[in-house]
Amino acid sequence: MFSIIIPLYNKAAYIKKAIYSVLNQTYSDFELIIVNDGSTDDSFSQLSVISYQLSVDNLEQFRKIRVVDQPNQGVSTARNNGVKLANYDYIAFLDADDWWESTYLAEMKHLIEEYPEAYIYGSSYFKVLKGNLIPAKIGVEPDFERGLIDYCKVYSRSLYQPLWTGATIIKKSVFIEENGFNPKLKMGEDFDLWIRVVMKQPVALLNKPLAYYNQDVVLANRAIGDKLYEPQQHMLFSDYSAYESNTDFCYMFETLAVYGLLPYYLAGKNKKEVNSILGNIHWENHSFKYRLFYRILPKWLVKFWLKVKKSAYLLKMKLLPTNL
Repeated sequence: MFSIIIPLYNKAAYIKKAIYSVLNQTYSDFELIIVNDGSTDDSFSQLSVISYQLSVDNLEQFRKIRVVDQPNQGVSTARNNGVKLANYDYIAFLDADDWWESTYLAEMKHLIEEYPEAYIYGSSYFKVLKGNLIPAKIGVEPDFERGLIDYCKVYSRSLYQPLWTGATIIKKSVFIEENGFNPKLKMGEDFDLWIRVVMKQPVALLNKPLAYYNQDVVLANRAIGDKLYEPQQHMLFSDYSAYESNTDFCYMFETLAVYGLLPYYLAGKNKKEVNSILGNIHWENHSFKYRLFYRILPKWLVKFWLKVKKSAYLLKMKLLPTNL
């Protein structure tokens, strides 16, 4: 039923946990496709060790795994190439440093059977910081358990992704129809694909955390952080004019933009594109602090304030007890 795609790039310390979280699923009708995207650490060696051990200890699990080795082309291309090899109708994604609860596939299968009209499915998830589990504050009602959701409205309420890649399953047919992930994007490639799907097709959510989003990975190996991207590399600078007549999408996009564009605005990066987006913001619909940051306070003061906030956050993370 499920083809599971794991893109692997320099995650030697984590890949074993990810693989075994798949192999230990209570539901067993799946295949696991691991795409090694030109790792320069010993990730590929780790795969060889794991494969050999499985071939000795558990031949059935060994036969579920396929490993593909390719030159480094980025996570989107790695995932797209994995899907091309997929034999099943539903595609699940898991990054090499994340993992699942053992019942993830079983419960997602039940969600698919309960809502066959949907084309994309997600579960809630935990963020993992220093071993501490932080439930995702997805913007559904407190008593919401499972069902179809209005993706844009839910996303806007908390800016927690209703569809996080490691807890999302998509029909293979719609993935192919949408040409998969955009390989040019280095930031928000998942958002870009999901929005192309959910603006056309229903999305079902299980509001139960069944996946673990590892935030303890070395930042150099992650897309987030202080890096500023060129316009063609970031989803906020993509062309979503096809959805501009949808008020829920517009509000969601503006909410993401006023939050995500601030570093670019303060640094003067992609100035033309940033000013174009900010010029279309309906400021009265958003938090007053963003009007302060963008339209009232001088940049030097905003930079100082954000620097103070970042220092306070880093101190908080340093003092956060490790729960391993």
